[in-house]
Amino acid sequence: MGEMRKDREEKPYKADADYMKVLEKAAKDSKEAWKKEHDIKTKLSETEVVLNGTKMIVEDGFRKIQEMQKELDRVKQENNDSFNRIAELCEVNERHQEINGKLQVHLTEAQEENKKMHEHLNKQVENARKSGM
Repeated sequence: MGEMRKDREEKPYKADADYMKVLEKAAKDSKEAWKKEHDIKTKLSETEVVLNGTKMIVEDGFRKIQEMQKELDRVKQENNDSFNRIAELCEVNERHQEINGKLQVHLTEAQEENKKMHEHLNKQVENARKSGM
């Protein structure tokens, strides 16, 4: 009977050692899993911070783009208005040039007529002087 006790005592002792190894491995695995989880959470937090920063940058950029689009639209409208005004002024300028051209023709005709009248009057005065008047 003594031997049976010995067998009984050895087997649980071996089982306790195996159990301790399992517990140690489980503790080690648990610690590694916790570290991995912690690392992942840390990376996730860092990524979240980067994403939030990126989101703010994108939103700010979007606002700036909208402001710039409004400014571009305003400048385009001003540019269009300016081109329209230039077209109107070009038309007015062409009409003025036509009128000035006609006036120049009339002026030239009037100067020629004035010159002829002047020459005619000079001849009359000269003839009157010659005839003794």
